[in-house]
Amino acid sequence: MTKDELIKKWLKNELSTAEKEAFQQLDDADFSTYIVDYAKHFKASNHSEISDFNSFNQRYKKHKTPVRKIDWFNPFIKVASVVIVALGLYFTFFFSQETEIKTLANESTTVTLPDNSIVELNELSVLAFNENNWNKNRVLQLNGEAFFDVEKGRRFDVNTSNGTVSVLGTEFNVISRDNIFKVTCYEGLVQVTYNDKNVKLAAGTEFRLAQSKGLKSKIAVTEPYWLKNMSVFENADLTKVVKELETHFDINVQYPTNFNANFTGAFEHGNLDKALKSIAKPLGLTYTIENNKVVITRNE
Repeated sequence: MTKDELIKKWLKNELSTAEKEAFQQLDDADFSTYIVDYAKHFKASNHSEISDFNSFNQRYKKHKTPVRKIDWFNPFIKVASVVIVALGLYFTFFFSQETEIKTLANESTTVTLPDNSIVELNELSVLAFNENNWNKNRVLQLNGEAFFDVEKGRRFDVNTSNGTVSVLGTEFNVISRDNIFKVTCYEGLVQVTYNDKNVKLAAGTEFRLAQSKGLKSKIAVTEPYWLKNMSVFENADLTKVVKELETHFDINVQYPTNFNANFTGAFEHGNLDKALKSIAKPLGLTYTIENNKVVITRNE
């Protein structure tokens, strides 16, 4: 049997007893075995640093003193070296990638993080984090709205385009979308960092960034209304209410832009007709629904 045939059968673990003895007599058999054992390191590890071939050779020499001169130009050794580097590159690339979760209009989802912290991601939101490095660096990027139930442990940061929310373990809600930035603490203590300023929020308090100015206020609820599939408003103008309707029901709404009365109340997300009644009746408005369009008008 030729040398190449022996190596092929060895790679497939198909050598007979006699063939194993013949394989051991090959000049590079011992080195070849070590190459594969070393390559297994990449399969079971998430290391991002890749040793070059010379470093690998030095490690091998320390591992075992060779009894025969190694033929560095042997084709098999060249191929094995390339395989090792390729495996390192493969795992460096894939294990360094971020996990990203997106939600569509009228869609929310629950995300369980590697430390069993829970994130409820609201509609039209994006959450990103590095799962491979999570135990050392609990950092997420949020664009949109999410409710967090954080397990105790290392510092937990939620980065947004408007600021950063930091905790060790608590329950809080963050919305960072367009020009809106609001953080509500339901349990524990959170810190909000914005414009080089720090604000601490205890349970039952809320922070809102309005025109670059931070405002704190008390809250009476124990969880966000959107987790109950509701939108709640307090003295909100019709423009804001309509925008919520369009977002949750993926519709286009035509309404009187010069309407001055504000709305205090709520609507449920599951039924468009009921939602419109909840808004129109208190404000003395009427509405019609045609396909994917809603027209709101004043009562004559």
